[in-house]
Amino acid sequence: MSHRKAKDKLVVPLDVDTVDEARRLFASLREHAGTFKVGPRLFTSSGPGIVREIVAAGGRVFLDLKFHDIPTVVAGASREAARLGVSIFTVHASGGGEMLRRAAEALAETAAREGLERPIMVAVTVLTSSNEETLTETGVRATDAVEQVTLLARLAARSGADGVVASPHEIKHVREAVTRPDFRIVTPGVRTQGSAHDDQRRVMTPAEAVRAGADFLVVGRSIINAPDPARAARAVVEEMEQAGEAVVG
Repeated sequence: MSHRKAKDKLVVPLDVDTVDEARRLFASLREHAGTFKVGPRLFTSSGPGIVREIVAAGGRVFLDLKFHDIPTVVAGASREAARLGVSIFTVHASGGGEMLRRAAEALAETAAREGLERPIMVAVTVLTSSNEETLTETGVRATDAVEQVTLLARLAARSGADGVVASPHEIKHVREAVTRPDFRIVTPGVRTQGSAHDDQRRVMTPAEAVRAGADFLVVGRSIINAPDPARAARAVVEEMEQAGEAVVG
């Protein structure tokens, strides 16, 4: 894997409280990461302005708001994601087939009509903080997380999603369930060797996730909490690059 390709696979979450912190992180990491994730924490504190700012500066944004509502509402939110200029955004696969289809249709129609680049829509399967106990207490009858992830990946694929968000441990199972070569897998729960797992349960290192076949790796605390985030990001990209070369070889 080339350095450029490895960098393009790296997503850094701007999980900070203020727009000024987000700007500093973006400025220090924009040469070392392909995409910057804006999630509920930053979006709630700063609004869509920070997304527009990063896009205007030439950055790629992963809008991770995990839309999950009635189909009309999610379709409307998907249109606005395209208009914001984001590169990737999330919906919840558990919203069902109609919700996913309506979102995909609205996205394609808006991008075509308004001459916009169509963002990648990925469907969240099972959060990396969840396990079998979580599934059981929320009424999910799957015997384990792998079964539920696989079921939702198939649903997402046939309903127009471009890919899914799944932990590194489910990548192999998603690839077996969905054979489309352009079906993307975004993988959170990636931690560098020795990092704390915090509330994430199904985790892997960057090298392990690349070897497993992830398209995008979300690496957060290991980078943004490091004494030198830029150096930490470079180290992650180098690890990904070496793992990719090993896979090719």
